[in-house]
This record gives sequence, C-alpha cells and structure tokens, in this order.
Amino acid sequence: MSFRFIDLFAGAGGLSEGFIRAGFEPIAHVEIDEAACLTLKTRTAYHYLKSEGRYATYISYLKGDITREQLYSCLPDRFERSIINLPIGADYNPLIHKAIEEQLKGNKVDLIIGGPPCQAYSVAGRARSENGMKGDHRNYLYVHYAKYLEKYQPKLFVFENVLGLRSAGNGIYLHNMKKLFLKKGYDMKIFNVEANDFGVLQNRKRIIIIGWQQQLGFNIPDLEAVRTPSQYKVKAVLSDLPRIQAGEATERYLKYRTKPSNYLTDNAIRNGIEIVTHHISRPHTKQDKEIYRIAVEKWNKEGTRLNYNDLPERLKTHQNRSSFFDRFKVVADDEPFSQTVVAHIAKDGHYYIHPDIEQNRSLTVREAARLQSFPDDYFFEGVKEGISRTPAFKQIGNAVPPLMAEKIALIIKKILSAGK
Repeated sequence: MSFRFIDLFAGAGGLSEGFIRAGFEPIAHVEIDEAACLTLKTRTAYHYLKSEGRYATYISYLKGDITREQLYSCLPDRFERSIINLPIGADYNPLIHKAIEEQLKGNKVDLIIGGPPCQAYSVAGRARSENGMKGDHRNYLYVHYAKYLEKYQPKLFVFENVLGLRSAGNGIYLHNMKKLFLKKGYDMKIFNVEANDFGVLQNRKRIIIIGWQQQLGFNIPDLEAVRTPSQYKVKAVLSDLPRIQAGEATERYLKYRTKPSNYLTDNAIRNGIEIVTHHISRPHTKQDKEIYRIAVEKWNKEGTRLNYNDLPERLKTHQNRSSFFDRFKVVADDEPFSQTVVAHIAKDGHYYIHPDIEQNRSLTVREAARLQSFPDDYFFEGVKEGISRTPAFKQIGNAVPPLMAEKIALIIKKILSAGK
C-alpha cells in the first residue's frame, strides 16, 4: 500500500514528481496558475498512460499527432478532477475541500507537501517591492497551510521555500509559523538544503521544513547531512541536445544529437524518449548577441565572469551601473553546477547564456528544465495549446527539482514505514 499525499501550491509538479517516483500516491494537486494546472494534468496523463501500458499515446501527444483534448480524454474523470485550479484561501477553501474529499473517498491523508509562493519571503522579492512586501497576502498563506493540516491530520508535512523565509519580517513569519503549527499539533524541524547536495547540477539553496504529529514522535534525520553530489559537470546536461541558434527550433520536437551522458540516464532525465520537446531559444538582438559573445569568450579564455561595467560604452544601455554587475552570465559547462534557475528567466535570458559560442544564445526551455532535473518527457503547458516559452520558463524557475524531491521523499517514506 502506498502513502497518500496532497500537494498544496503545486506549481508545475516538481515536488510531486519526486514523491510519485518514490512510490507515493497523489490525491490532489492544488494550484492557482492555469498553465501550471494544465502541466499537472498532462503529467497526470503521462503517469496514467504509462501505468496502463499506453505510453505510445503520450508520445503521440508530444509529437503533435493528437491534441491536448484527445490526450485528456484518455484520463478517467477522477484523475482530471484531482487537479484543482483554485487559489488557496478563505473564499475557495470549501470548494477545494469538497474536491479533495471526493478524491479521498473516506481514506486518510498520510502527507501534505508544498510551500506558498516564495516572492513574499525572498530577498529579491522584498528588494523589488516598494514596501518590502509588507501587507502582501502571500506572507500569510502559511495560515491556510495550517488549516489544511488541521483538517486532514497528515502524519507528516514537507514545506519548501526560499532561504529568505528565515529573515522575512525579521524572522517573525517563521516564528509565527512554528507557533501556529505547534498549536495544530505539529512539531517541525527546519533545514537549509542545497540542490547540488542531492545530485542536481545547479546551485539552488532552499529551506525544507519537515513537520510531524507530536504524538507520533518520529525520528527526523538531518537533511543538511545529506551529501550525494554528482561527479559530473554541467556539460553532461547540455552536450547531447541539437545545436540551435537564437530564435530557432520552433518545431514541436527535434531529435537528439548524440547519445546521453551517464548523468542523464542515471537520473532518468533522458529516460527512453527519443524526441526532444521545448528545445526552443528566444530571439536576441544583435547587441545582446555581441554581449553574449564577449561573456563566453571571457569565460573560455580567462575563466572570469563578465563585469557589466567592463563592456564597451556603446553596449551599455542600463542606467544602473552600481549594482547587478553580473547581469550577463554564462552557464559554464565546466563547472559542477550552474547558477540558480529562477522564474526571471521567463523575462530574459541574459543570466543564462549558453557556453557554446557558436550557438550564441541563452538557454532553451529544455536546457533549463534539465538543470532543474526534470525528465525530457515532462511537457510544460501554456493556456493555449502548443509550445509556450514564457509560461514554461516561469513554471521551471519556480519548481522544486524532482531529483532533490525524490531523495527527500525516500527519506520521508522510511520515516512513515518505520512508524506503521
């Protein structure tokens, strides 16, 4: 028997994907963003069709041979209804509860996972806000998280967020969160984790909170002691993909250029699929491409990063010359991990320049997804059917790396199994 979980603030499903791989059963995914919900529904179709021996139908969708509507028609109603496209909050919680209870059919929830949007807690989000995000309703979404704990009484919960949660409001939000969860009957431990310690080829620091029912007295291992970094370099993520130029490859899918690296196969990123989706690069201006070339040459020849102020005057268009010196940054393929992939990649690719000077572009959607450890058969939807670069980048940047999620899920599975 598998353990059942609810995913709150599910996004594109990176955290959920890890728990599914570890053998957990998703009961419901709750997410406000419509495009992300469509991604969740498509991934649900993937898991269902694969379990039924109908993986070829899913591949037909990736190739564009069948429509999204035809793909979803393969799903039993209960799977479609498990994706709940509503905002968590007082106005919609009753509707969400009703939808979850229809999925549960009287069964219990073992686990709740997920974390509220990070913008209210992130240092960058507070810096961009005129009032440091004070009064933003997202600061208090943990209150609703606590209400879900109270209602469904899971044995454990896993709460993910940015490191800025520790300092937001001078620590008052985290203090109040701990106090509230304790009031609902849950103890918790807070861990600072790094994705590269879990084998992800990316520098991504996050907070993971594990909470458990007080009376169960679980022994929670130290997540900060997990050290299983990959021995590979970033090149292992990029080298087998087709070489393309900026603005090229708008087709739905392409063919791989070479055999996969061991990193890709060992971590089920290139997992048997023989087509590449989302390998699309945004177009760039002549000026941007000239800057990209300078940045790549500087890294390749000197091993140093481009400082914006070192550019020729004719290429400097930003008024701010006193900060963000590294706004143009190469994803170095000879390093053990890349810079953090964040949602801002949806706006421009300057911070994610491909290391191959001949391609002279920023990362594609698929390359960003791989740095987040998403498998190549993971398809990111937009509201309109087809390849949608901006919502895909946004979903990827906001996601939890599935590889990290899976390794945490296996730890949680041991805890739950020992407590039976």
